[in-house]
Amino acid sequence: MFRVTPGPQPEREDSDDDAGADAGPGPPYAGNDRMSALEVLTMGRIGVDIYPLQIGVSLREVQTFGKYLGGSASNVAVAAARHGRRSAVITRTGEDPFGEFLHDALRGYGVDDRYVTAVPELPTPVTFCEIFPPDDFPLYFYRLPKAPDLEIRTDELDMDAVRAADIFWVTGTGLSQEPSRGATLAALRERNRRGITVLDLDYRPMFWPSREEARRWMQEALPHVTVAVGNLDECETAVGVSEPHAAAEALHDAGVELAVVKQGPAGVLASDGSAKVQVPPMPVEVVNGLGAGDAFGGALCHALLSRWDLERAMRFCNAAGAIVAGRLACSDAMPTTDEVEAGLREVIGA
Repeated sequence: MFRVTPGPQPEREDSDDDAGADAGPGPPYAGNDRMSALEVLTMGRIGVDIYPLQIGVSLREVQTFGKYLGGSASNVAVAAARHGRRSAVITRTGEDPFGEFLHDALRGYGVDDRYVTAVPELPTPVTFCEIFPPDDFPLYFYRLPKAPDLEIRTDELDMDAVRAADIFWVTGTGLSQEPSRGATLAALRERNRRGITVLDLDYRPMFWPSREEARRWMQEALPHVTVAVGNLDECETAVGVSEPHAAAEALHDAGVELAVVKQGPAGVLASDGSAKVQVPPMPVEVVNGLGAGDAFGGALCHALLSRWDLERAMRFCNAAGAIVAGRLACSDAMPTTDEVEAGLREVIGA
């Protein structure tokens, strides 16, 4: 199975391999002394998700909306925190009430917000969606003139935290523009493949001038990570192939130790270079599929830190994603470990 070779790590009271494996959400952070204990540090997108409270209705007809924390890197940190993992996110907001809301939300979920800073001249992004289950969820991003999370700068990064975190998680979107691109690559080089270093391929065409440009920068990042996660289209973008087994091999050839290829209705393929497992999806009545991938990501962090075998890990991740797909929101919908295990038991008993 996939194993990590950790770099020098600070001493921790809960050094047992399975520490936190069955814990509920952790408490909000208090004080800089907790930074040495970070288990999951993500870097990338944040924003406010504005989701309609009427399902199957166009935005032109929706009457009421819910407001939620959003953005893939931030959602993964939230999802990991729901599994009891000590999490933080590196990102930026506008200096406005929506930015303040995001700080409140992160702290409420138990995610350390010390690395969330404001860009005074840019507004906090908002994202609207339409919800047409089971598989049509159009997104409308309002990230102009530029999203603050693309203004992350190398000289503002706490490289000690980047090096020390058990898991460091970056996203493809973070590579789409400068200075975020340079900061992401600098952090990866500084990290030097310590512990578990993850690239979430996270390809969204509206953030890039072309697929070829996205491939160029993802291939720049891949040699610096130990884990890559993406769906078939994202694998096509990163390595030029979308057949699952070929994509996994191409990711290994790029230097990745663990390749996780999400295949939608066909489930997920995971390959650690010596073994492959393919796990079917967990059945669910889909309400909103938009947060499933981030729930999968947070569950993957938990599974890797727990050192589970590949099959157990992928079943757990699939179940976490399915639970969120059956709920309306993203961040608010992230399940606890107990909820995921209960879902798995239901499927086994069905």
